Amino acid sequence: KPVEREKFMYRTLQYAILFVVLVLLQVFLFSRIGISIYVHPLVYIAFILLLPIEIAPLSGLLLGLLMGVTMDLFMATAGVNTIATLFAAFCRPTLLLLTLGKDEVKDGGVPNVNRLGLKKFIKYAYTLILLHGIVFFLFEALSFHLILFTLLRIVLSSLATLLLVYFCQRLFSINRQRQ
Repeated sequence: KPVEREKFMYRTLQYAILFVVLVLLQVFLFSRIGISIYVHPLVYIAFILLLPIEIAPLSGLLLGLLMGVTMDLFMATAGVNTIATLFAAFCRPTLLLLTLGKDEVKDGGVPNVNRLGLKKFIKYAYTLILLHGIVFFLFEALSFHLILFTLLRIVLSSLATLLLVYFCQRLFSINRQRQ
């Protein structure tokens, strides 16, 4: 039991660091750089994406709530991040089952490229990022008046986010492999 407890504490510390790093990156870098009016990467969703597969759904929702509220406080977005992140955290267990299958979900682990393979990871990550982006940008727009503009923002921002999340998870998995 002491070994399991130590492993749990170490994993918790890793995810706390990941949380802080993603919040800082989003607030001070990705929200400030003006790539284009169509591209707004939301890399903080990597925190939800990279949670262990075996995490309880309620814990995933609570962590999604924490991330969303934190982002709303720093970015003054009036709940848009919270709604989108909670939706992503809610969809995550079902998406994992659909993407990986019941047997692989039972095995647990961190859903990264090393664990899932590139094709499965891209499918899982892009679907979750896209769901998050749909909710985020539709609530941000609060109108169907410029729906084509909003759809273009969803697709391009989701692709940019996927690329950044891919690199983020590579760094996170390299750090985990060293231990």
